[in-house]
Amino acid sequence: MAASSIIQFLSFSFLLFLCSSFAQTSFRPKALVVPVTKHASTLQYVTKINQRTPLVPVNLVVHLGGEFLWVDCDNGYVSSSYRPVRCRSAQCSLAKSAACGDCFSGPRPGCNNNTCGVFPHNPIIRTSTSGELAEDVVSVDSTNGFNPGKAADVSRFIFSCAPTSLLEGLATGAVGMAGLGRTRIGLPSQFSAAFSFHRKFAVCLSSSTGVIFFGDGPYHFLLNVEASQLLTYTPLLINPVSTAGASVAGQPSADYFIGVKSIQVEDKSVAVNTSLLKIDSQGNGGTKISTVDPYTVLETSIFKAVTNAFIKAAAARNITRVAAVKPFKVCFSPDNVLATRLGASVPWITLVLQGQSARWTITGSNSMVDLRDSGKNALCLAVLDGGVEPRTSIVIGGYQLEDNLLQFDLATSRLGFSSTLLGRQTTCANFNFTSNA
Repeated sequence: MAASSIIQFLSFSFLLFLCSSFAQTSFRPKALVVPVTKHASTLQYVTKINQRTPLVPVNLVVHLGGEFLWVDCDNGYVSSSYRPVRCRSAQCSLAKSAACGDCFSGPRPGCNNNTCGVFPHNPIIRTSTSGELAEDVVSVDSTNGFNPGKAADVSRFIFSCAPTSLLEGLATGAVGMAGLGRTRIGLPSQFSAAFSFHRKFAVCLSSSTGVIFFGDGPYHFLLNVEASQLLTYTPLLINPVSTAGASVAGQPSADYFIGVKSIQVEDKSVAVNTSLLKIDSQGNGGTKISTVDPYTVLETSIFKAVTNAFIKAAAARNITRVAAVKPFKVCFSPDNVLATRLGASVPWITLVLQGQSARWTITGSNSMVDLRDSGKNALCLAVLDGGVEPRTSIVIGGYQLEDNLLQFDLATSRLGFSSTLLGRQTTCANFNFTSNA
């Protein structure tokens, strides 16, 4: 067979695989929606999908940089539609797996012979284990951007089994993690392949309830706010070295990185080592966005520079510094701090990003944690010291993401961000989950 014919045959075969792998009902939604709830004690963000046959609700911790969906298959996983992914199959290739193995106590979900292996990771306890790659039914609600609608099913959604021990540290009731990362088997890529919509997703977290959209906007919130119209854009950068707990050599990171050019406090630039803001050839440095880190974490020299500038700007407003309250190092008395629609009236922090006029403004609602409800008369800066030579120089944590809509466009590799929605008199808790489209 000629080389061109072989290439055409392989391309056609791969297309057939994609169609069969993501087979679903004839219903083709333009977008999907899932709810998110913040877990009070762990500060993790938990979503819910339906999985298996018969369908059961599955609670999952949202992991923005997670490579795939993984669930505990050791404890009560029952499904008539479960299928292990075989070694050297097209699905195994899609997962970029080089692992293959047998299980001698099976067969059961998570334990079968001649199966493709991956490495589910729990970043909370920084642990990875081996896990069987599998397929099963997944069902989530469609949306028109205003309300949830008819449920949409993917009959052969790729995920990984994991042992019960990997649930350590996760929010109560969670049975795994929802990986939204930049991989072909992350939730965004699988949903877009299944329903042929744009390879985009949007995250809107809050201190109570929030929402994740898969697919393009509109993204409507109560008080008639269409949040996709508020977005400013910056490129998404690819870290060439995996940041996962376990990976294959040469595999890029599934995390979402952006280019911070400078940091300002009260519109004044903070002097930092700009080389730390770049990703080097070893995958170190740069800025990533995280839903599993509750607060922003800065490399020590950046932390000192930013907090010193903030303390100075706060003093100019007659805001009094008080003793630190763990885990925070910089705290203030609330006595001279006014409450505004945008949170505590404190100096604003701005991340100047790549892209025209791309400025991510962090107001008091996302920079200060009010500890008065816990018996401490303090407002603390929600930024932590990440130490010297951390893997990533800046990790933008969940608290800084709350009530900001973030749209991740995987096809064009760009991030759209709204800055706080509070100025528009709405929040990420204001998506209308109460009625169906």
